[in-house]
Amino acid sequence: MQNALLQTRKDSKTMATTSSASPPLSALCSPAITIVDQNNALTISTVHQDIIETHIFTRLDGPTLASASCASTHLHALASQENLWTDICHSTWPSTTSSRVRHVISNFHNGPRSFFSDAFPLTIEPVSFGNSSENPPDLPTEIISAVDIYYKKEQIFSKVVETETVSAWFKCSPFRVDLLDPKEAVSTRIPSPDKDETCRDLEEDMELSWIIIDPIGKRAMNLSSQRPVNVHRHWLSGEVQVKFASVVGGGGIGAATELVQCGVVVTCGGSAKGEMHVREVSLQLEDMDGMYLNGRESLVMLRRGLAGKRGRGKKRESERKKEVEEFLERKRERKERKMRREGTLDTLCVAFGVSASASALLFLLFR
Repeated sequence: MQNALLQTRKDSKTMATTSSASPPLSALCSPAITIVDQNNALTISTVHQDIIETHIFTRLDGPTLASASCASTHLHALASQENLWTDICHSTWPSTTSSRVRHVISNFHNGPRSFFSDAFPLTIEPVSFGNSSENPPDLPTEIISAVDIYYKKEQIFSKVVETETVSAWFKCSPFRVDLLDPKEAVSTRIPSPDKDETCRDLEEDMELSWIIIDPIGKRAMNLSSQRPVNVHRHWLSGEVQVKFASVVGGGGIGAATELVQCGVVVTCGGSAKGEMHVREVSLQLEDMDGMYLNGRESLVMLRRGLAGKRGRGKKRESERKKEVEEFLERKRERKERKMRREGTLDTLCVAFGVSASASALLFLLFR
């Protein structure tokens, strides 16, 4: 009898423990519990604002933060904080930390957020101003170049250059922006290109960002292809030229400026310590005839790009490479057509000369 009583007490304790550890199945499936769980899963506002701003948004890059801001009105308000986008701009492009660029960015419509949306993606639909020989409205009176170069994700060069665009000398001279003086060089940790592997490493691991900023129009665009489109080593000097490029729509159909290539050349040379120095970083605009544009023509092309629509950032690299390849192909076809026309004209001129000579000779013989 005593044993039966003890067993009954043990069973009671077991049932009590089980009851406190897990609720009955019917309780888990009750409508009240289900509604609460659904609300918690769907409402981000239950997470404290400081946690979202400090521990979540600060870990996101620009495109991800922009996507998160579209999820809800609450997240849009939190993701619109200027300090978040300022930090993203500075981490993406260290050149934007300069005092002049910071001041210009602060005057954009939405500050650093507008600057990021302009400078990060690809310009794919430039605005047309009609005939390229005409002066489009609101040409920039000054352009600012913010340039950053990376090798294996580490910054090796950063500089900001301001260029005036109103003088007659600028408008008539070939457009060219140089970031380094002829005798200036910047040391890097890139090994000297003694082998072909180094050129391949530069093609795979070097990245460049060249942002053109219109401080008056409050617009910006990134001219860089990010990855090199060509790496060439000079056989005599041993210097390596790394070329980045993008294409901007220009004048009317059939014109030499229908497409314009914005080419950035980075020249690297070896040093006595076995490391490479950056000796040239320059920008020029080239039309489909292979001619470099002057200052006024370049402003027209850059203005089209600054006012153009933007594409998705994740597609910018493939799109730019495709457009550069298309530009080179159309440039080659245009050159071939020009050579055929010149060849036909030469043949006609020769035939006309021979006919004229024969006619003159016959005239003298039968006079």
